[in-house]
Amino acid sequence: MSYLPAVRLASLVIVFLLTTSAQAQIESAKSYPSQPIRLIVGFVPGGGTDIIARLLGQKMAEEFAQPVVVENKLGAGGIISMEFVAKSKPDGYTLLMAPSSVITVNPVMYRKLPYSTADFVPISTVVTFPLFMVINAAEPIHSVKDLVAYIKANPKKANYGGSSGLFQLVLEVFKLTTGTQVEFIAYKGGNSEAMRNVIAGTILMSVSDSTPVIPALKTGKVRALATTAPARIAFLPDIPTMREEGFPDLEFQGWFGLFAPAGTPPPVVRRLEQEMKRAVKLPDVRERMGALNLQPEGNTSEEFAARIATEFARWAAIAKAAKIEPAN
Repeated sequence: MSYLPAVRLASLVIVFLLTTSAQAQIESAKSYPSQPIRLIVGFVPGGGTDIIARLLGQKMAEEFAQPVVVENKLGAGGIISMEFVAKSKPDGYTLLMAPSSVITVNPVMYRKLPYSTADFVPISTVVTFPLFMVINAAEPIHSVKDLVAYIKANPKKANYGGSSGLFQLVLEVFKLTTGTQVEFIAYKGGNSEAMRNVIAGTILMSVSDSTPVIPALKTGKVRALATTAPARIAFLPDIPTMREEGFPDLEFQGWFGLFAPAGTPPPVVRRLEQEMKRAVKLPDVRERMGALNLQPEGNTSEEFAARIATEFARWAAIAKAAKIEPAN
């Protein structure tokens, strides 16, 4: 056999294999899912991630006519669940529901992780949620500008409490933007413990999601100065945005998203993306999420990937500017 015919034969074999592989993926997507799906959550039952996973998992099961089993794999602030899914077979039958912190913040705050963002394919952002900057209501502070002036005049009283990671980075953005120095106090009990200390007057301020903020506001002992959301929040319309307060760099929203292991066939990813976009539009889902002060989204895989890349770059730059050394 001459060289050229051999090359042609090899080319035909490659084309055949690629065509066969593509056809197999299409057929796989058409029959997907043909067995139960495991939806992994790295946090406790009854928490925000778990509630969202169970709500959307139920809708997926109804649409797919296959069980969607939520499994809570706890440990290391979600890291155990991330590692498990990263090492799972990329066939669409092991998925992950996760908050932004484990995807965009952990790689910045930890030197060694058993996973990387490249180990996952983003499917869809399912919900977003705002954060709120709060202070003890007894302080003579009624705006973010008041807070900045107060901190500069009373540096020894300037302390901030919350969860480490995301909420620590939010504080660093505040410090870099305003040119202030604020002591960070990490609470093992997270933002709920921090909010109790704001109420008690032990710390000056905190930034948190609405879960501990709304009950704290009802006590009258806490004042919300602003939200990090891009627009005012319907259930707290009197609270201005950071942009309105003159601090656009403090605009930020948390989110929860659906992921699959890297290498999951694109048609399967697209099928899951379409299902998330459908599910978050259902009236009962929107009502339940609204009651939790969450905003349904349901974007594309490409849009979600772009969001992750942008946020990761932002937090990495903030950590570098703040000289935060990653933990081992």
